[in-house]
Amino acid sequence: MSGPRGAVVFDADETLVDLRPAVTGALVAVLDEMRRRTPAAAAVALADLEGDWGAVFGALSAAPVQEIRRAALARSLARAGLEADLDEFAALFFARRYALSRPFPDVLPALAALRPHHMLGFATNGNSRAEQFAFEVYAHEGGVPKKPAPEFFTAVVAASGLPAARIVHVGDSPEHDVAAAQRAGLRAVWLNRAGLPRPRGLEPDAEVSTLAGLSTVLTTVANANA
Repeated sequence: MSGPRGAVVFDADETLVDLRPAVTGALVAVLDEMRRRTPAAAAVALADLEGDWGAVFGALSAAPVQEIRRAALARSLARAGLEADLDEFAALFFARRYALSRPFPDVLPALAALRPHHMLGFATNGNSRAEQFAFEVYAHEGGVPKKPAPEFFTAVVAASGLPAARIVHVGDSPEHDVAAAQRAGLRAVWLNRAGLPRPRGLEPDAEVSTLAGLSTVLTTVANANA
């Protein structure tokens, strides 16, 4: 991306943000408080709280993440007769989730290396927030739907002020971050931290296992599409 800089847009959770430990820690805090409040929670396990997210997600997948989490917590609290305390437990969960959220170790060095040469953006379906990017796009703000909706990427393009072809989207989801971005005319890099097999039909412009060296990969992507 020589000449006028292009944009590199990052997904948040499981791309920049190591979300799983933060969510687990928040659920542990919820479970501890449930057990403090009532003996009925002694029979509730962490696995139950983790499973409650999956139990409600299908019906609410298009909803804001906070709404889905509240529904999952309501299901968890019902296991111990604590449904009336949902607001308190939701506040506890989100306070711990944000306090425990950390970037992956490769994130800050990668952003520092890219920032002098690229416009950096942040675009997420979730509720992780950022303030160090040139532009940010959040699903459910300003009427923007969640990825993989094409309107999400329309909002990304508008926020960048660049043509879609000069934007590279980086993320961990084959469908939401790669295929959907490409359908919208962006280029896409699949961040495959776990070394998963590539889904049939997925053709990312590049695939990486870490953000280290992403600047080199972006040069290759730019040259391939020049």
